[in-house]
Amino acid sequence: MRIVVDIGHPAHVHVMRNFIQAMEGRGHQVLVTATRKDVAIDLLERYRIPHHNLGQPAGGLLSKLLYLPVSDYRMLRIVRGFRPDIFLGVGSIRAAQVAWLLRKPSVIFEDTEHSMEQIRFYLPFVSTVFTPSSFLTDLGEKQIRYDGTHELAYLHPKWFRPDPAVREELGLDGPDSFFIIRLAAFTATHDTRSEHFRREYLPRLLKRLDREGRILISTEKPLEKSLQQYLFPLPPDRYHHAMAYTRLYIGESSTSAEEAAVLGTPALNFERIMVGGVPHSFAEFSGVLAELQDRYGLVSCFHSEEALLSRLDELLAQGATTVREEWRRKQERFLSEKIDVTRFMIWFVENYPESFRAVKEDPDLQKQFR
Repeated sequence: MRIVVDIGHPAHVHVMRNFIQAMEGRGHQVLVTATRKDVAIDLLERYRIPHHNLGQPAGGLLSKLLYLPVSDYRMLRIVRGFRPDIFLGVGSIRAAQVAWLLRKPSVIFEDTEHSMEQIRFYLPFVSTVFTPSSFLTDLGEKQIRYDGTHELAYLHPKWFRPDPAVREELGLDGPDSFFIIRLAAFTATHDTRSEHFRREYLPRLLKRLDREGRILISTEKPLEKSLQQYLFPLPPDRYHHAMAYTRLYIGESSTSAEEAAVLGTPALNFERIMVGGVPHSFAEFSGVLAELQDRYGLVSCFHSEEALLSRLDELLAQGATTVREEWRRKQERFLSEKIDVTRFMIWFVENYPESFRAVKEDPDLQKQFR
């Protein structure tokens, strides 16, 4: 098969990289297109994935809308001579639209319910939309619900083994001696109602953690000078290895919170969504986060800084060993009930379109990939 995979964000590199490498190992040809969003190109290069750079994505909703035909044209020009059989992407408007122009099928992976402005642009053109089973929105007949999350495509134990050498790279003596804080930029079109952890609370958070261990801050935006000492010092492809060994994750990124959950790391997620002047946590709008919080207890989501700090104090008081053992049990239950998403992707694409009809008729076919 000739497969086009489109990358629009660093997280998409992680979701697709094992699939890309596995499919090439099985004799298929894969062409990767990518925009220069944050460290997406850097990650592709670090994983040694050949790709075609589509340039810098536009910023702002209006600019992104105006940029769409330009982006489509650039992709079309690159892939036409490749003669693709199928297109894949994560929330990729251009992959669905260019596939439609070439009269080829497309499979788009989606896990963000409140990204409807993006979904509306690709849904008329896409062949199949893959969503987690916990996804809150019904997208119609094109939707396939799978028993997993995006993060399982790259952090499932079959595909990811945490490297203990990361502790030495960080200059740490033992496990559970550091914390990761993630600060988000909230620049995506679906982030317009999101509010950050108010910075007046940050000194209180740092003070609580500083007496327990080292603090590492991963950020999508520049840090003020006073916080530079905490900046995560390793390349982006080492982030998940560090996440697997950190004592606790605290941040504004739902993706990082979900990654921590899959790795068995306690996660406190903060994102305040204002609706009619009333604050809500992001878990009320995300099926994946709600499931990880309410069913598995792997993540705690907050819209109140005080509530987050209170929960943090509880976890610190329990001790690192006790909390880690409890989270490992929760992680084992989660993994036992979910599928190996990459194996499912491989089977689905290699057997498309028969696979679409088979899963629609019998969703339990997925259980073979547990």
